[in-house]
Amino acid sequence: MARETCELTCINCPLGCPLVVTLEDGKVVSVTGNTCKRGEVYGRKEVTNPTRIVTTTVPVDGSDRERMLSVKTASDVPKESIFAVMEALANVRAQAPVQIGDVVLANVCDTGVDVVATKSA
Repeated sequence: MARETCELTCINCPLGCPLVVTLEDGKVVSVTGNTCKRGEVYGRKEVTNPTRIVTTTVPVDGSDRERMLSVKTASDVPKESIFAVMEALANVRAQAPVQIGDVVLANVCDTGVDVVATKSA
């Protein structure tokens, strides 16, 4: 039975709890150090399937107010896909008018996740 531990800092709230995640044969058996349930959920997910929301900006054409548009993935994408997502967004230009929540790039990198505008332009 292979037992290992991972030390993490929870990023779900400003507390930044120091977590210790214990695994046996690749499965999480305990999470300690968290002050709330979100820390336990984060610790389990981070060692088994880490994901992130990606935020950036893209150029926007046809807007009198803005030259750049802030965007983000509508939900988490696999951590190993972050660079591919950023590369895909490097070639995207939004066309005004754009409203908050409008899809700027659908199904980015075949993740099933859309990239959406986080402001209007």
